[in-house]
Amino acid sequence: MRSAASWRSVPFWCLYRRGKKTGFPAEELLSVYRDYGVIRKSDRSDNWNRAGEDMSAYQLVEPGDLVLNKMKTWQGSLGVSALRGIVSPAYFVYKPQTDDDPRFLHYTLRSMHHVGYYASISKGIRPNQWDLQPEMLDSMRVFLPDIDTQREIASSLEKVDSMITTLEALAEALRQRTTDTAAVFGLTDDHAGHRQDAHSPLDGIPEHWERTKFGYDFFESTERNGDDPPGPLLSISEYRGVEINTRTDGQQASSDVSNYRVVRPDQLAANMMWLNHGGLGVSSLTGYISPDYKAFSISPRFYPRYVHHLLRSPRYVDYFGTIGTGVRPNAQRVTKTALDMMPVPMPPMEEQRRIGGHLDEVSASVDRMLEKVSTLRQLLIERRGALITNVLIEQGVAA
Repeated sequence: MRSAASWRSVPFWCLYRRGKKTGFPAEELLSVYRDYGVIRKSDRSDNWNRAGEDMSAYQLVEPGDLVLNKMKTWQGSLGVSALRGIVSPAYFVYKPQTDDDPRFLHYTLRSMHHVGYYASISKGIRPNQWDLQPEMLDSMRVFLPDIDTQREIASSLEKVDSMITTLEALAEALRQRTTDTAAVFGLTDDHAGHRQDAHSPLDGIPEHWERTKFGYDFFESTERNGDDPPGPLLSISEYRGVEINTRTDGQQASSDVSNYRVVRPDQLAANMMWLNHGGLGVSSLTGYISPDYKAFSISPRFYPRYVHHLLRSPRYVDYFGTIGTGVRPNAQRVTKTALDMMPVPMPPMEEQRRIGGHLDEVSASVDRMLEKVSTLRQLLIERRGALITNVLIEQGVAA
């Protein structure tokens, strides 16, 4: 690698100039993620921000453009795009002014060295949404080696990105393993391959299983929290079901939690607007949940762990999507009436216990593997973020 003398220091305004091209509503919708940079919005299932009805006001992004989420740049939500598409009018889009390697610029502008500067020039009263001050960004110094060194560093970091992508694919395959339970619940191979086409979640179940309806065996619990919470605030995870709410973004329960619902072990908690995304589960904890959620006691004819895995299986996630109502595809509300009429298969209790126990073991094994994958992924992300900063320090061009 070249010595520090071969690196040059230039102000940000020499590299990028802010631009704004609108009137391209048919282009692919893009988004900016802290861990990835600029990606297709459709490539992620966890982005529920709804696009505006008038897409003509969205800004055109072309390969090589720098895109910043102005309220989260200080968290690292920016990136040089490799894609063409459009982004929200609330974003900043900058056009390149030099022939420097866009991959290197992507990595160096997302490094800890620069993210710390973005935080220092961001202002606001909301703790997680500080606006970037663009006029102060222009004077930021950016250190650049020669083009060959830029390409060498970028190629090394792309290898780290490739490893992260491989780990994420593995994690998704492991999560799918916890929900791909068609055979366990008695579906034939033919039915398992056509779950979304099934009109009833009872299609393909063994003949000796009984049939019932949700409203016959699941009874809404309206126990309120009162002034003395019986446990922690709980939430519902797409992959784990009911768990302790560990969010630290200021969106936890308000100081008045007396109207929140109580959930106890072996009760079913459900987010009625999230059922088609796994928004329910049988709790193993005592705690309280948002008053927007519902809680249900389960009749003794059902083994709770069987219910947990059954209602989170693909056949029911698909089914909830067909009985939900609403204009937003990611928020289909299922009414209590529709839920009560939902058909539910009821195997003999011995089989319920076998199914529930088996899937608990599978889930526990997958969770252990996911934890290891997550740890390794986080280490790679930290290594990627620190690499350029370390190079700058080694070259004597950054403190």
